Amino acid sequence: MPDIDKIAWIHVRDGAILSTRSHHRDAFYLPGGKREPGESDLDTLVREIREELTVAIDPSTAAPAGIFEAQAHAHPQGIRVRMTCYTATYSGTLTPAAEIAELAWLTYADRNRVSPVDKLIFDQLRDDGQLH
Repeated sequence: MPDIDKIAWIHVRDGAILSTRSHHRDAFYLPGGKREPGESDLDTLVREIREELTVAIDPSTAAPAGIFEAQAHAHPQGIRVRMTCYTATYSGTLTPAAEIAELAWLTYADRNRVSPVDKLIFDQLRDDGQLH
């Protein structure tokens, strides 16, 4: 089975990161998802965030924030996820939609509530002084 290629949005505010939990999932994930055929990273980011959180990402503000790899949560051992992350500004009101059951602002103390790849991102953000 191939690895999972995902695009994610890192949005930190006041030392906490925006995270989402899908219906019937026990862990939180950074918002984002898998690209559709022919989509660029930014196309995927804009579409996924609009679908999941009903806001409009401003592609002109998107900046690379790292690529992280780890065991894929809720998948057989050996299946890895490769998450290409971006920061960007948005317009609109953050509202859970589609498969998203809830959104939350998580701090480093919530690290045990997120997927393995998100734990790596939490560590990096804490080391950079962005996540409390």
